[in-house]
Amino acid sequence: TPLSQGGSEAALLRNAHHGVYDFDDALYAQLPGVLGKIYSRRRVWRRSVAAADTVIAGSDILADAASTHSQNVVMIPSCVEHTAYSVKSDFTRASAPTAVWIGSPATEPYLRIAEAGLLQAHLETGLRLKVISAGSAPLGELDRMVDRVAWTPQGFADELSSSDFGIMPLPDDEWTRGKCAYKLLQYGAAGLPVIGSAVGANRDAITKLRGIHVEGQDGWRDALVDLVRADPARLHTIGAESRQGTVDHFSFAAWAETWKRAVLSAS
Repeated sequence: TPLSQGGSEAALLRNAHHGVYDFDDALYAQLPGVLGKIYSRRRVWRRSVAAADTVIAGSDILADAASTHSQNVVMIPSCVEHTAYSVKSDFTRASAPTAVWIGSPATEPYLRIAEAGLLQAHLETGLRLKVISAGSAPLGELDRMVDRVAWTPQGFADELSSSDFGIMPLPDDEWTRGKCAYKLLQYGAAGLPVIGSAVGANRDAITKLRGIHVEGQDGWRDALVDLVRADPARLHTIGAESRQGTVDHFSFAAWAETWKRAVLSAS
């Protein structure tokens, strides 16, 4: 709560029979500007981590940060329920190739990281970009190739599987290095090939999903065009590997026992 400086959270955790603090963002990264001076997210995070009996962190980077304040940190990656997703099985195209991005209005600006490559791929191949979000703000030059789809809990999974591959561009800073690659896992659950910036947990997820790493802003055009021009059989193989990597490494079932041990260790 912004009404405390971590005291309320720490008290709840200390007074519990077994207090568990689970986080999957770089909450230790201070908020910018005036808000950061009024409300210290970092202080709330630090006091919560120190007060918890068990801390669950969503990536190795987050776990390392928490380990400076707690002796009982368990890394459990962000997970998906893969059975809830429609799985793409046919990569033949009857219309323009489509990359998909899913997220929130707050993270839509990250698409600018891949803007030059997306626009060049659009020019060369006719690539379209499906943006699944509650947002409606202009995306600058990208608007010429963007098709917006409103996110709904009933429809987002089908929208993913009707695309050709998923993208996750990120800038490289303290906040984004703490992100847990959830978009990539959603694409993988839908059986899509994935392309992502080699930042934070994206690195490990892309490797396990047999995807394509992109360093910085350079390389987006090549990665995008490579997948657009791949034959359907190759895309099907890559998508199947992406799906299997999600099931093996990032599904709730894969981490259920670890989670139970962490949460129920004092029962």
